[in-house]
Amino acid sequence: MKTGAAGYSRAVPSFTFDPIGVVRSPFTEKVEAPRQAQAAAGVEATIELFPGRGFEDALSDLVTWERIWVIFVFDRVENWRAKVLPPRSSRRRGVLATRSPHRPNPIGLSAVRLVGVEGLVVRVRDVDILDGSPVLDLKPYVPYADAFPDAGSGWLEAPRDPVPEHAVAWSDVARAQAAWLAERGHDVGAGVARALALGVTPSAYRRIRRVDGVLELAVKEWRARFRVEGDTAHVESLRSGYRPRDLATNEDAALDVHREFTGAFAGR
Repeated sequence: MKTGAAGYSRAVPSFTFDPIGVVRSPFTEKVEAPRQAQAAAGVEATIELFPGRGFEDALSDLVTWERIWVIFVFDRVENWRAKVLPPRSSRRRGVLATRSPHRPNPIGLSAVRLVGVEGLVVRVRDVDILDGSPVLDLKPYVPYADAFPDAGSGWLEAPRDPVPEHAVAWSDVARAQAAWLAERGHDVGAGVARALALGVTPSAYRRIRRVDGVLELAVKEWRARFRVEGDTAHVESLRSGYRPRDLATNEDAALDVHREFTGAFAGR
């Protein structure tokens, strides 16, 4: 039994939800995803609903709306945090006073532009959701009911979204390393550029941290060391995310590119 604020008790049931589909977007890593849909203008994605559950009829008339709400799951968040450090705050805030994905129930809400509906595929634009995210529900965005332009902005005081992107500059070494990887089918450079354009503040969620006093971004199995000057992130170098000991003892063929890269750029 749970005791409410008014002093009464009642049973509070638990709920289990089944996703109705998944998002297919260009964002495969958490560091790549914009902080919210308004900062993802022009990004296109699809929402693929599962067959055999009658969703064809459920989608009837959805195409008449210009925007829709997507309710989804932050499925790559492993735990929740009572206080978080938002990108535009100088101190930690209560998670329920933020849009952080590290929530007691990892539920996301995003208002996106509806492009079209083709069978069980919903095409959308201005998407800030990671590829493969489970979708729980779709609802129409109703301007007169959902928009309150005169509402206060809480601790944000002066909202500045979408936050201007950072420029990304490359050293000669980093550019050569990115080109070397691209020739071998690893487009690490594009991932680094997308991630740093969105933000350079150290964050566990965005996989940016300080290592020996230097900022380092993790993109999949690769690491990019960078420094920040004004609104520009300067990429100094790339490296493998595997330790030299692992590369020497693990004979997995998937690590060959890491071994070759480390040998080709040793000492640089």
